[in-house]
Amino acid sequence: MAQHPSSSALYVAREPIFPRRVKGRFRNLKWWIMLLTLGVYYLTPWLRFERGAGLPDQAVLVDVAHRRFYMFWIEIWPHEFYFVGGLLIMAGIGLFLFTSALGRVWCGYTCPQTVWTDLFILVERWIEGDRNARVRLWKRKWDAGKIALRLVKWAVWLVIGVLTGGAWVFYFADAPSLAVSLWDGTAPAIAWISIAILTATTFIFGGFMREQVCIYMCPWPRIQAAMMDEDTLTIGYRFWRGEPRAKHQAQLAKGSYGDCIDCHACVNVCPMGIDIRDGQQLECISCALCIDACDDVMARIGKPRGLIDYMALADEAHEQAGGKPRTPWLHIFRPRTLLYTFLWMLIGVGLVYGLFVRAEVELTVAPVRNPVFVTLSDGTIRNIYELRVRNKTYATQELKLGIDSTAPQLRLHLGGQDDAFVRVAADSTHFVRVYVSAPAGSVPATSASTAFRFWIATPDGARRQHVATIFNGDAP
Repeated sequence: MAQHPSSSALYVAREPIFPRRVKGRFRNLKWWIMLLTLGVYYLTPWLRFERGAGLPDQAVLVDVAHRRFYMFWIEIWPHEFYFVGGLLIMAGIGLFLFTSALGRVWCGYTCPQTVWTDLFILVERWIEGDRNARVRLWKRKWDAGKIALRLVKWAVWLVIGVLTGGAWVFYFADAPSLAVSLWDGTAPAIAWISIAILTATTFIFGGFMREQVCIYMCPWPRIQAAMMDEDTLTIGYRFWRGEPRAKHQAQLAKGSYGDCIDCHACVNVCPMGIDIRDGQQLECISCALCIDACDDVMARIGKPRGLIDYMALADEAHEQAGGKPRTPWLHIFRPRTLLYTFLWMLIGVGLVYGLFVRAEVELTVAPVRNPVFVTLSDGTIRNIYELRVRNKTYATQELKLGIDSTAPQLRLHLGGQDDAFVRVAADSTHFVRVYVSAPAGSVPATSASTAFRFWIATPDGARRQHVATIFNGDAP
């Protein structure tokens, strides 16, 4: 039987990348952002915020059991999920705004994959050394020394993964109590499963997959092009200034070359392993480390900084003709970004307004439809309603129920109570069945239904809420 040649592999094996350590303004900015984001993530569940007796005092808490989301003085109930939806829309528009203005700055500075990968690379550098040492270790045969370094590095990575997974579950339960139950082994199974999954993903994504997550798993590199235009400031190489390339000694000898001395410093510091001099690439996350590396080289050889820099495509012809780079603000503040900013602020103002005007006590009414109404032995017509009273305050409320109607003959009765008062505990919902009755013959003959309103108020008349509904009776 004839042998067919084997087809090429569907995926190319990963080539490990060993970014070199670099210093500079963008690297410093990334360090500060990493400290801030990791600090917020790990420490936020431990912040306390007093809400009153019997209520959680964790400042930020997703209380799944009681269907609440607490964030300091803000509390989101299940029926108010539109606030969360609004925040997600703001996040999306914010991503469009920053990408339109500055390219993939989210990917380069604040994306969790980038932040944790930076942390893992930092640990790797501490244990195994900088780029050259790590390359030599990679090529070295497995021996006791290499195994020991690998085990130490993986152990630290694993600790970071466990802390990452543990911090996540602390957002869904009281952090100190859950920490104690995790320590003594009495925590619920879902907590252990969540920590295990997040530990594994952090360990694998940050330690072994790194740039592959950005290239193959994240959809944003393929969407970003729709958010960018010729005025977007993104990282690029000024080839008209850098070409043709030559080693520094050759430049000194002949003097007819560009500023690029082909030192590969920009390539060696890139966490994605690309050469920015080849132009814009899907893999580039705009971390700007190549700018720091190139600026350092230019300073050492006495050349102007900015061979690799944030720039806009619209300025390319202008700079090639000898013009100076235009101020970045002319590119950032343009109709597209101003529109995104306006939409972002509009939604934000709307959400803040909604938080301030929402009622502290809410009432919803659901008529019982089976049966629609009941006729008593004396001819009285009775409708039944199920009322839900929400008390969003952190104090117990004594509330009075009543009805407003153009038909004064309607009467309100609470199930099992002689008065029209309900007591609603702090931060809770109270259900009550209410009966509304009309004497025989009192329902208007022109219609089988009468419109009226339930209202609820504190005894002093404050916090009055109205809900419209109808009273059903015999058809005329």
